[in-house]
Amino acid sequence: MKMEPPPDSHRHDHRSCHEEQPSKFPSHPSVCAKCGGPTAFPTPLPPSETPSYIPIRIPAVNLPPSPTNTKEAIICTPVPHAEKVDLLSLPHQFATPCKRINSRDDISLFHSSPSCRNYLGFAVSLSESTKSRKLSDPYHVSPTVEIIVSIIQKLVDYVDEIPPLQQSARYGNISYRTWHERMSGEAEAFMLMFLPSELRDAAVELVPYFTDSFGNASRIDYGTGHETNFAAWLYCLARMGVVREEDYPALVSRVFVKYMELMRKLQLTYSLEPAGSHGVWGLDDYHFLPYIFGSSQLIDHKYMKPKSIHNEDILENFSNEYMYLSCIVFIKKVKKGLFAEHSPMLDDISGVPNWKKVNSGLLKMYKVEVLEKVPIMQHFLFGSIIKWPE
Repeated sequence: MKMEPPPDSHRHDHRSCHEEQPSKFPSHPSVCAKCGGPTAFPTPLPPSETPSYIPIRIPAVNLPPSPTNTKEAIICTPVPHAEKVDLLSLPHQFATPCKRINSRDDISLFHSSPSCRNYLGFAVSLSESTKSRKLSDPYHVSPTVEIIVSIIQKLVDYVDEIPPLQQSARYGNISYRTWHERMSGEAEAFMLMFLPSELRDAAVELVPYFTDSFGNASRIDYGTGHETNFAAWLYCLARMGVVREEDYPALVSRVFVKYMELMRKLQLTYSLEPAGSHGVWGLDDYHFLPYIFGSSQLIDHKYMKPKSIHNEDILENFSNEYMYLSCIVFIKKVKKGLFAEHSPMLDDISGVPNWKKVNSGLLKMYKVEVLEKVPIMQHFLFGSIIKWPE
């Protein structure tokens, strides 16, 4: 049954409700929404299509995703996967590599190419090769790997032979240029120490990657772009078959660890300026890859969790076995103050529940924060081994 409202349900005293208060608005026809009687208050105007103000909350709800939102970009990026290296077919025509990236469009073109996918897959393979393994574990070490380690050791020795000059500048001791010139002058001879006879022509392509792996001589700086060039140099060796998949664990635990030893010595001795550092909001002033490899080492560890980086006893006893912990120790050595203040990103990562999530997050972050940044990748080199997409 349809219920009708009682006839007196709308008690409306027009005099008391509408006429008692003097009007504060210009007089124009207005009616009560209930009874249709005249009122002293105007009917509200419809909302303007061009308001003179913008509400704070409404636009924020409907904003499209911003490509500049780095955190969101990292979250939306799929986790990179390991990929077998595409071997070069011999004979091969090698060429001097050059720079090709100058804009965001170039970055997009590179990331859609097989070269980028295969390089990133190689980096993931290196990470997986040391999963749940300590640096002191036994590894297969080939003669080529031994030679590469000895070459980097020579570069470490050169630092001792070329002491820093006394100067007042905080960054950039000019003795580094002497060290860099000596390293560059011997780079081709270093390549010929392990290249087989049929690949000796590859030195013309390998040398630029190698010499750009240790910083920039004119700016006296070092950053993740130089570190990426070193990884690209290893990738070139893998594509040529000079190092094989069974060498991957040793490439991390022997070669890359020795490379880190050299770079830390260069950074401390010659006060290398961080290249393109994000400052306090970056992961690290100089490095990225050791955090990826180091977090892989700690996956499924029975006792050590990401929050263990705050335990000084663990850092003291295990930093020589795990690259991630070694990086934390180095940061605490060179930076003063509370860890959460000078390294907030690493402090945030320590709250992640397990190392597998840390590792996958860092792989995504490496792709977004390093391989997709024009200021970093504008110095990356392309030749016949790492091809620029045509």
